Amino acid sequence: MDTYIRFLFEFMSVFFSGLITIVMGFFNGIVQMFNIPEYLNVIDFYRKDLKVAEWVLVVVAIVVMLILLSLIVLLIVFFIKKFIKFRKTLVEQESLLAEIGELNKEVATLVEEKEKILAMKVSQLGLKPGEEPTVSTEGTETGEEKTENLDGDLDSYRFSKLHAIDVEFRDYKVQQYGNTFTLEELVEIFRNFAASKLRLYYTTNMIRLFISGLSATKLVILQGISGTGKTSLAYAWGKFIKNDAIIASVQPSWRDRTELFGYFNEFTKKFNETEVLKGLYLAGYTDDVYVTVLDEMNIARVEYYFAEMLSILEMPSRDEWIIELVPSVWDNDPVKLKGGKLQIPGNMWYIGTINNDDSTFAVTDKVYDRAMPIDINDKGQVFEPIDTDAMKINSSYLEGLFAEAKKNHPITSEMEKKINEMDDYVIKHFRIAFGNRIVKQMKDFVATYVGCGGTEVDGVDYYIARKILRKFEQLNLAYIRDEIDPFIEFLDKSFGRENFNECKEYLLRLKKMV
Repeated sequence: MDTYIRFLFEFMSVFFSGLITIVMGFFNGIVQMFNIPEYLNVIDFYRKDLKVAEWVLVVVAIVVMLILLSLIVLLIVFFIKKFIKFRKTLVEQESLLAEIGELNKEVATLVEEKEKILAMKVSQLGLKPGEEPTVSTEGTETGEEKTENLDGDLDSYRFSKLHAIDVEFRDYKVQQYGNTFTLEELVEIFRNFAASKLRLYYTTNMIRLFISGLSATKLVILQGISGTGKTSLAYAWGKFIKNDAIIASVQPSWRDRTELFGYFNEFTKKFNETEVLKGLYLAGYTDDVYVTVLDEMNIARVEYYFAEMLSILEMPSRDEWIIELVPSVWDNDPVKLKGGKLQIPGNMWYIGTINNDDSTFAVTDKVYDRAMPIDINDKGQVFEPIDTDAMKINSSYLEGLFAEAKKNHPITSEMEKKINEMDDYVIKHFRIAFGNRIVKQMKDFVATYVGCGGTEVDGVDYYIARKILRKFEQLNLAYIRDEIDPFIEFLDKSFGRENFNECKEYLLRLKKMV
C-alpha cells in the first residue's frame, strides 16, 4: 500500500507541477513585462556605445513599449470589469427570479381565496360552483308570459338590472307629450334652456348644427380643443329632454364591445351589466329621446369597441338592429331579450366627444363616414336668455320633424349640379371621391339644417368641409399645396365669393400646415 501511495503522489505531481508551472509562468511573464530595473540595466549597458541618432530611436522604442504596457493594463482592467458586471447581473437575475417565484405563490393564494369567496356567494343562490340554472334552448316563452313571472329575488336572475327595469315598467304605457314645436323653435328653446338653467352658452348656429347632426345619423361626434363645452352640450341635451345622458367614460384599455355592454361571468353565472346596456334596455320600453355619451371616445380605438354598433346602425331596417348578448336562453331572462339577443332601440342617439391632441388615437374613415362630426372650437358668447324649462320629447315626434324637413327642404337641383361638378373637380385634382352613404347623409343633414332656420348653401358648405375636405389630411400636403388656391377659385366661381367660408377656411388652414 505504501508503494501505491508513493506512486500516486509522484504520478499526480506531474500533472499539478505542470499546472503550477503554467500559472507561475503567466504571473512571471506579467512581472517580467513590468520589470523596470531590467529595462534600465539594458539601457545602462548600451549607453556608452549609442550615438545621438540612435538615442532618438531608443526614445521611440521606450514610448512604444510604454504604449504596449498601457494597453495590456487597460485590457486586463476591461476583462476584470466585464467579469464583475456579468457576475452582478447573474446575481440580480437570480434574485429577481426568486422574487417572481414568491409573487406567483402570493397570486396563487389570492386566487384560491377569491374562488372560495365566489363559491360562498354562489352557494347562497342554492347552486354549486359550475352549476347553471335551468336553461331553455328553444326560448319559446313570450313577452307576456315572462311579464307574469317577474317576481322573485334579484339574485336569482343573471340580468338583475334589466330584470329590475322589467319590474318597474311592468304596467308602463307609452306616454304622448303633445309636442307642437317646429325644428326652428326647438333650436331656440334648447339654446335658451342651456343658457338660463345651466349657464351654458351656445350660438344659434351651433345648436342648429347639433340637431341637424341628430337627423343625419345616430352617431354625432363633437370635436375640438379641450374646454370648449363638447361634453357639456351632450349633458345639456340630456337635461333638456329630462333623460340624463348616459356618460360612458372611454378608457385606454377598451378593446372590444364588452366594455360597453358587459359580459357573462361563467363562474358566477351572472351578466355584468353596464349603464350603457341598462340605458338601451330602458329606452326600448318608451318613446322618449335618450342619449349615450362616449366621452373622449378616441382615447382608445373607436373601431375596436364600437365596431359592431357602427355596423348595426348602418342596417336599412331597424328590425335588423340586433345585438347578441348571450348565446343561450334562460327561462328567467329579461322580457325584451329574445333568444339571447337585444333589439337596439331607435330612440337612442350616441354622442362622442373627441379631443384633438397627442394623447389620443386618430379616428379612422370607417368611423367618420358613419358619423356627423361637429367642431366646437369657440366658446359661446354670454347673452340674456329667456327662462326656459326642460321638456319631454317623443322620439317619434322628433323623427317626424326630421322626415318632414327632408321632404320639404330637399337639396335643389341647381345645388346638386354644383356639388356634382365639385365632386368631379376633387376626383380629378385630388384623387378623392365620396360614396352613396355620404351623399344620403348630406341630403338629410342639409334638409334639417334648412328646417332649423339655416340656408342651403351654408349647410352644404359645413357638411363638405367636415366630411369630404377632411379626407385631404390623408394626402401629402406638400403635394396638394399648389392645388389649394385654384380649388378656392373654383368654389368662388361655383358657389359665390361670399359663400363656402367653412371650406375656404379649412383649405387655407391646410395650406399653412405645409
